[in-house]
Amino acid sequence: MKPVSQTAFALMFSLSASAHAAHGLALGQPVKYPAGFKAFDYVNPNAPKGGTFSLPYQGGFDTLNPFTLKGDHEVGVAMLTLDTLMEKSLDEPFAMYGLLAQDVELASDGLSVTFRLNPKARFHNGDAVTSEDVAESFRILTQDKAAVPMYKMYWGGVAKVETPDAQTVVFRFKARNAELHMILGELPVFSHKSYPKGLAAAAGKAPIGSGPYRLGKADSGRMSEFGRDKNYWAQNLPTRKGQYNFDTVRFKYYRDDSVRIEGMKGGQYDFVQENIARNWARAYSDGVLKKRGLGKHEWRQGNTAGMQGYVMNLRRKPFDNILVRQALVESFDFESTNSRLFYGAYRRSNSFFSNSTMAATGKPQGAELVLLNTVKDKLPSEIFTQNVPEPPQTDLKTGVRPNLLKARALLVKAGYRYQNGRLVDKEGKPLVFEFLTPSKTYERVNAKWQRDLAKIGVAMTVRVADPALYQRRLNRFDYDMTIVVYGNSESPGNEQAAYFGCEAAKTEGSRNWAGVCNPAVETLLKRFESFRNRDELVTSARALDRVMRHQYIVVPNWFSDRYRVVYRDTLGIPQTLPKFYSPTEWALSSAWEK
Repeated sequence: MKPVSQTAFALMFSLSASAHAAHGLALGQPVKYPAGFKAFDYVNPNAPKGGTFSLPYQGGFDTLNPFTLKGDHEVGVAMLTLDTLMEKSLDEPFAMYGLLAQDVELASDGLSVTFRLNPKARFHNGDAVTSEDVAESFRILTQDKAAVPMYKMYWGGVAKVETPDAQTVVFRFKARNAELHMILGELPVFSHKSYPKGLAAAAGKAPIGSGPYRLGKADSGRMSEFGRDKNYWAQNLPTRKGQYNFDTVRFKYYRDDSVRIEGMKGGQYDFVQENIARNWARAYSDGVLKKRGLGKHEWRQGNTAGMQGYVMNLRRKPFDNILVRQALVESFDFESTNSRLFYGAYRRSNSFFSNSTMAATGKPQGAELVLLNTVKDKLPSEIFTQNVPEPPQTDLKTGVRPNLLKARALLVKAGYRYQNGRLVDKEGKPLVFEFLTPSKTYERVNAKWQRDLAKIGVAMTVRVADPALYQRRLNRFDYDMTIVVYGNSESPGNEQAAYFGCEAAKTEGSRNWAGVCNPAVETLLKRFESFRNRDELVTSARALDRVMRHQYIVVPNWFSDRYRVVYRDTLGIPQTLPKFYSPTEWALSSAWEK
């Protein structure tokens, strides 16, 4: 994406900070859709209503409460039954338009934002949505000790919430923050009657929402079903027109991936996203698909790919040693894996902002160098003198051996020595670590990596845990290594502190999976709260990306620039694809029964 001009930014921020409320806000450029627009370009505003849409979902659930730290959450309650203050456009890097809030106004000093609620908004129990509900939703999500800590971190810049009348809610900030007024638009709002005694007292209870669907039934963690609210208050708003068209949405939970594949071929599901290249190439024969009225499709996408990878827990040995982490990065053979197991379908993740202009390259220069110089005394010299680390490459002719030799040299430098074919430390303890996973998805990849590591005396064990146990261990940082996705948007912001901040590192349930706590990083994270234009945001992202890549906290995996999906031929799909989207969520919200 091309950076927008300073003039465009000045225009955007002057509009946002004007004395009148706006129908929408954008971060980085003017909004695409004008006041009074009819519908988003990537939906069919005339899509008919009706039919059933069934989806597979991995794992299970033991709670209908989507906000608690404890428990396995049912996925549809948060996705389908709750409206947010504003709706995010999938055509723009970061733009929000009115949903529960019919308009929004950022104060001229940037220290508060005011949302005015749509007087037509109604909860499923018939009550009007009021400012009291908004304030209570925010309070519970950010102050209730039983809530997932992500919310408290995400909106941590809010000093207080005011409700001058039933239709108006004002969020006052501790300091100016470049995106806080917009990410507050993502606040899921539920009735103040939902949790009168707090989340812990209603750990399994679904909130009272105002969204396009109502919860119909839930079957012991195996299936959940939602019915379309035919009197949905927002169905004709521009941000909802042509969306959520199925009368029934059903999630069928599975634990083994083979169940998902056979279920799709057997006609149990209407849509599936296939993330495994081998399955895409071999599991869906044309004859079976044709018999079931199914088709394979590839949808292009322009999302920032973020970083998927094997994350190493720095809180534990041996990954508290950067040389060990660097050696593990060197030892992974992506090229052979991609060629032999993935049919050449993937590109290597090389950045926490892969597939984006925000990825750091070469040596720091220009504005990025100026920014890094402000924390130069807290950074190693190689950040300034060396190119940003790129994942190693394997020559398919010579194989992974040269990279394994580099890995072994790093481990010897870290203090390990060979003893009876194993690497041991000064105390004679072997270099062994456990890879924790909730499924067998990476089984073949792990087996290849295990063999390569064994060649240099390193033992990797694999633990396949039940999804519920896996989530508990993930929340408690009870693992050596696991696979995660550092998801990043076109407009990174406060979530970076959740990934890399010291507070998140010691907060159970946070997304600082690696346990990063670094004084230079803490300073750089503040930049995501105070940038004035797109250029400054890109500079901050590149600087953070460079510093984190020098930390070697993940063994990078891979990404694709297209989505692979299988769905029923009788599904109607809008002709125009969004630019930035998740295929399953977009299909659920925008497809229809022909």
